[in-house]
Amino acid sequence: MTIVFVLALAGVPAHAQAPSGPLPAKPGAEVQQPPKDTQARVKVQVALVNTPVTVRNSRGDMVNDLEAGNFRVTDNGVVQQISHFDLGGDPISMVILIETSSRIEPLLPQVRKTGILFTQTVMGPTGEAAVVSFNDSVDKLQDFTMNGDLIESATAHLGAGTSGSKLYDAMAVGVEMLSGRPQATADKPGRRRVLMILSEATDVGSEAKLGEVLRQAQLANVTIYSVGLSTTRAELQAKPKDTRPQITPPGTFPMPGPPGTVQTPTSEENRYGNIDLMAAAVWAVQHIHDQVKDHALEVAATATGGAHLATFKDRSIEKAIDEIGGELHSQYTISYTPTGSDATGYHEIKVNVLRNDAKNLKVRARPGYYLAAPDSQASNRP
Repeated sequence: MTIVFVLALAGVPAHAQAPSGPLPAKPGAEVQQPPKDTQARVKVQVALVNTPVTVRNSRGDMVNDLEAGNFRVTDNGVVQQISHFDLGGDPISMVILIETSSRIEPLLPQVRKTGILFTQTVMGPTGEAAVVSFNDSVDKLQDFTMNGDLIESATAHLGAGTSGSKLYDAMAVGVEMLSGRPQATADKPGRRRVLMILSEATDVGSEAKLGEVLRQAQLANVTIYSVGLSTTRAELQAKPKDTRPQITPPGTFPMPGPPGTVQTPTSEENRYGNIDLMAAAVWAVQHIHDQVKDHALEVAATATGGAHLATFKDRSIEKAIDEIGGELHSQYTISYTPTGSDATGYHEIKVNVLRNDAKNLKVRARPGYYLAAPDSQASNRP
């Protein structure tokens, strides 16, 4: 028997219309906005929790010989019954979010060539995808389709936009789109919902908060993967605008700029230091009205069981997408109907491998999800 919790989620990523930027939508394309009515309390049904589980050995290779009986899953410490188990086979529904701001314009020629990687490496033969671009506006360029040619065409014709980057608003749109794809049930897997982001880790002008988006992503079983575009690499690849020597007064040193400014290669390489991303992800979901100022893409991926791949050093955009595709098709999907703990607040998910060599395996899964307090007017029926 499936147990259904009816929730009232305050602060679902829903916002006023974003101002239109100078980049017009593709002819005939819909200008997508974050969901409206921020103050509305929306009933959300959580009948099943899906968590992607990535298992690697000490060499970093994917481990593909585990069975359902090798996993132990707890929800707030209560052992759960696994109702669906799969290795890389469930069909994928993916929204591809691509930043097109002027800051990464020099990288757009590379990004425009990635369409075939998404269709051939990530989607798989049964997958579907949609393409959304964002800068000062959020534009839906291609709705969900299994037609690879349409995905590749939408990607190949990306145009450069303004300097704005409404990353969180775009993420809210992507999660909303994925929430409409077939939802899993206890006896039917449905589709794996994947939000793929190609962007720098900077938000400029969004009304959405990262914590809001992540709450909704967790409840909708959306996994976030991100490929970090580097403004430093973009600057290095850009044509020089002024070749005259720049003179700095003796005894002075350039000061680091505000968030979103071009970073030096050294600062870019050292930008991600020792940080407890899991703790940051949980904090972001619990404190949705406080801004996450650093590591936004890494935190989003960690909060949903995905991964963030930076591209500044020796990893190209193409290589990062290829790595993500390989992981998705060698990844376990575990589903369960939550039992034994219907408390509101944050629910911690723990996944452990039960095998003799478990101590040598690295397991990555989503850390949990947040249940808001039910509205007093909401019905307790699905």
